[in-house]
Amino acid sequence: MGLTTRILIAMLAGIVFGALLNFLNASQLLGSGATGAINSYLTGGLFDIVGRIFIASLKLMVVPLVLVSLVCGACALSEGSRIGPLAGKTVLLYLLTTAVAITLALCMALIIQPGVGVDVAPGGAFVPKESPPLSDVLVNIFPTNPVAAMAQGNMLQIIVFALLMGYAISRCGEPGERIAAFFNDLNEVVLRMVGVLMVFAPYGVFALLAKTFAELGMEFILDLGKYFLVVLATLLLHAFGVYSLLLKLLSGLSPIELFKKMRPAQVFAFSTASSAATIPVTLSTVEKRIGVDNKVAAFTVPLGATINMDGTAIMQGVATAFIAQMYGIEIGVMGYLTVILTATLASVGTAGVPGVGLIMLAMVLQQVGLPLEGIAIVMGVDRLLDMVRTAVNITGDSVVSAVVAKSEGALSEEIFYDRNYDSVANGGAVTASS
Repeated sequence: MGLTTRILIAMLAGIVFGALLNFLNASQLLGSGATGAINSYLTGGLFDIVGRIFIASLKLMVVPLVLVSLVCGACALSEGSRIGPLAGKTVLLYLLTTAVAITLALCMALIIQPGVGVDVAPGGAFVPKESPPLSDVLVNIFPTNPVAAMAQGNMLQIIVFALLMGYAISRCGEPGERIAAFFNDLNEVVLRMVGVLMVFAPYGVFALLAKTFAELGMEFILDLGKYFLVVLATLLLHAFGVYSLLLKLLSGLSPIELFKKMRPAQVFAFSTASSAATIPVTLSTVEKRIGVDNKVAAFTVPLGATINMDGTAIMQGVATAFIAQMYGIEIGVMGYLTVILTATLASVGTAGVPGVGLIMLAMVLQQVGLPLEGIAIVMGVDRLLDMVRTAVNITGDSVVSAVVAKSEGALSEEIFYDRNYDSVANGGAVTASS
């Protein structure tokens, strides 16, 4: 059985088992003693421990994988002086897809009007963290201490440092060639480490989803059903509609093939609800299954995990309209245009800030004068939506990577259309499916 199949089975089993535990807890069929034991030793014990170890293991690989891969890619790019055009196209496409995402979300919310008729009953006070000023964001992109940037997992600073190092290595002659060879060898070792971790992936996926659904159950969706369905429908429309159109128009590649190849990474993103934690899987999938050259993928994937917030932008668009409709506040056309601009720029401005989705939503609501208490209402179903929008985000990363790579002549169509790929990350190796 292939790794992808095992992960999908683990995902479904985790959802079913978690929902079953939630039902048993709610119905008290097992008695308070047994229910308490399940919550303490299984849901809050075994599943929590396995899930957190799995997430920690993925995060362990993020910094070394991004740094080493990007240094290798920058070395190759610098030889042809393609860093500038590559960065320009990548950032432009990420901003474009984010603007389209929030525009689509606002249109869906204004047509369906999920907030009309909903009683205002805030689930609790929400105090947003203060968003950093734009000047600080621009200055903080450039590291003062690369070791501190790596210790803190600051992706933008790591990207800048790796690009500078890669460029310098490519300009150092024979010493640079020795260092470049070292980084290329190190890249193979890091990819092999990712492959080792992937063996345990199904167990981590099962534990994460079982814990989530055991704690939340399925009925929590019903409280905000209309809002939940509008966000979910918009996420799926953006993922399978907008991305398909973008890929076909700008590269001529088959969207169906890309979605098939990205399925393992999407499952990981759904399970972890973290684009950053999914970087090792996304990067390996984009390179080994889609055929994007490392020199492009090593730049576009980490950058996308940092600034590509299409899924979050969709949530903000629907949530803004939902809160405005719920409170009966009319913000007008200019207000919605302000939402589009603010959310698009905030996707870059709040990159790397913890709780980025809620911070961005707070910024948007403040900009158009809507009550921040509305955030506490939509938070009830945000966990599951966060899982879906993370899968949408990494799908966008892969589409932009493929488009940019095709324009740079750095995409292997032989790999892209090869249907024998089965392993997500097997240390750089590819195994044929049986």
